[in-house]
Amino acid sequence: METKMIQKVGQIGVPVQDINRAQDFYKEKLGLSLLFNTDSLAFFECNGLRLMLTLPEKEEFAYSSSVIYFQVDHIKDTYENLVTKGVTFIDEPHVVAKIGQTETWMAFFKDTEGNTHALMNEVQV
Repeated sequence: METKMIQKVGQIGVPVQDINRAQDFYKEKLGLSLLFNTDSLAFFECNGLRLMLTLPEKEEFAYSSSVIYFQVDHIKDTYENLVTKGVTFIDEPHVVAKIGQTETWMAFFKDTEGNTHALMNEVQV
């Protein structure tokens, strides 16, 4: 019997340029719970996944992160709420795929550090 090597993603690291500005964005705008922080790191709880904001130790790690897709229950309501908080969206909520009776909706936005992330919602139609 083969043993699974990877169990789950436990943490995602996001490079930032200004730790305080980024921490404020993820806590105040996105509403994530701050677990703890240092002068160069901030850790947030995201429903069992830890999100780490980090000042890069080396220049090669200073580029934008992978896209994080934040699952939400009501994408249009969440989008409107974040727009009122000053979050900069690249586009409005829209269908990106329809598979059977499921539509996948997304809306992409930028954090304060130039990283692109998205809201994601799967809806039964």
